[in-house]
Formats: sequence, structure tokens, C-alpha cells
Amino acid sequence: MPAMLEFPSVVDATMLAQWRSCHQKLMLGYIEHWKLKGDSVHLLAGAAFARGLEVARHAYFQNGRSDVDALAAGQQALVIAYGDFEPPEGSNKTLERMMGALDYYFSVWPFDSDPARPHRFPSGAYGIEFSFAQPLPYKHPVSGDPIIYSGRSDMVCDFAGGLYIEDDKTASQLGASWSKQWDLRSQFTGYCWAAAEAGMDVNGVIVRGVSILKTKYDHAEAITYRPRWQIARWLVQVQRDLAAMERAWREDYWDFALDHACDEYGGCSFKQICTSPEPKAWLPMYFERRRWNPLDRTETRLED
Repeated sequence: MPAMLEFPSVVDATMLAQWRSCHQKLMLGYIEHWKLKGDSVHLLAGAAFARGLEVARHAYFQNGRSDVDALAAGQQALVIAYGDFEPPEGSNKTLERMMGALDYYFSVWPFDSDPARPHRFPSGAYGIEFSFAQPLPYKHPVSGDPIIYSGRSDMVCDFAGGLYIEDDKTASQLGASWSKQWDLRSQFTGYCWAAAEAGMDVNGVIVRGVSILKTKYDHAEAITYRPRWQIARWLVQVQRDLAAMERAWREDYWDFALDHACDEYGGCSFKQICTSPEPKAWLPMYFERRRWNPLDRTETRLED
């Protein structure tokens, strides 16, 4: 490892969430770039599902294909994105179940009657897949250039007379609290900030969830709003987080959470590492170094 690790020039919602959860988690995963060996079924299946939605919507709205042909195009794209990945035994997110989830999605929200429809811009392009890379008002400690905030949502849409960001999520289950978790979610506040920076005055975010169970599917929808004062507060907090991150980077000391974060969402992937007095010796056994690029959403294998 270099004496001073490279400070990120691009950050996204996941990296900020990792920092707020545990500084060690951010450092190991996105500063030193350690990732678990093999693909995560949740990340891969979710990305394949998002690709299927994107291609299907493009086929229907942008290219004028029938709903049957559009769904077929989306399923083909999902199959390609899923590839030859073998999910863990007992996982609900098999290729077959993910294809069924895509079909279920468009049975709940059909192309021709979905109240949230892709926004058509003056250029004629539809707001299908909103990707952004906006400079933050915080300078990189080495280059002096603004740090970039990057992200991707599934759609910019017209809904109930307003303009909204729409984001689709897959889940193992949808409980009563599912729709209540988004009101302060930094990811969606960041979407609204980025949209405003791009000249779009959005009202809020529509979040849609599809649960993938062994024998059935289910769905839920939530609408969450972001007034301007919340977006302004978010921006201040992001700058404060980056300043604290820079201090940790300069000191070369990254705090341990050592609390609930170690066991949330099924357990932190680095928990086993943190239980060892010599964590660096154990890292290569379970992890490999892959650099995540938030701009093009790809990972590059790094040499140890």
C-alpha cells in the first residue's frame, strides 16, 4: 500500500453511507478498494433488473415498440446482464425469478397506463435513466479540483402534474415500514440536488419496490418530497462529511464504529476482519482489490 492512500475525486451515495456507518468500512472498501471475492447476488441481480427496465422503457417510449416487444427486449437485456452468474443456494434472486419480477413489474405498472411516465425533454429524448456527475463545493485535497458527486436513478418522470425522480428497488420482502424509510434518505436528497444543478425543478422522488419471494412477488410505492431547505442542509452535511473524511485521510486513522453497524443488514462484510488483531493478514483470504468507478459504475481489478 502507498504511504498515503489516494483520496477519492468522485463520491456517490453508497460511499457517503459507508462513511456515516463506519469510517473503517469506507476506508477498506473504497479507499483501499477491498471487495469480497465473487459477485454479490443482491448487487448483480439488482443491476440486471435495472438494465431490463431501462431497455424495456427505451423500446416502448423512445422507439415506439409494442408493450409485448418492449418487455421481450427488457428480458433479453436482463439475461445478458445477469450472465452465467450462479446465485448462492437458496437465493430467491435466480435468473428465472428476476425475469419473472420484470414481467410482474410491468403488470403492476403497465407501459400504457403507468401514471409515472418518462418526461420528454425539448430535444425529444425521454428521461429514462438519469445519470449525473455534478461538482460539489468542496476541493480535492491534492488536485484542488471540485470533488464530483455521481449517481444514477431509473427515470425522470411526469407524475400528478409535477416532475419527479423515480427509483426502482428489489427486495427480499416489503414490510409495513418499507415506505417510511425514504423521507430522510441521503441518496434521494442527492438526486434532487443533482437534478436542480442540471436545471430540473423536481417535486420529489417516487420509490418503487418489488419483493422477490420463493413463490410470489409483491410491490410497494412511496412518494417522498424534498423541500429546498432539506436539500441545502444535505449539501452542508456532505461538505462536513468530506472535511471529516479528509482529516481521517491526513491522520491515516479511520475510526471503528464497533456497534450496531457491525450487524446491520445481515452483518458488515468486514466484521470477520475487525475481530482479528492482525486484520491486514486476513484481508487477502476473503477479499480482493477492485476499484469502483462511480462515473461509469464499473469495477476494475487491482494488483495486490
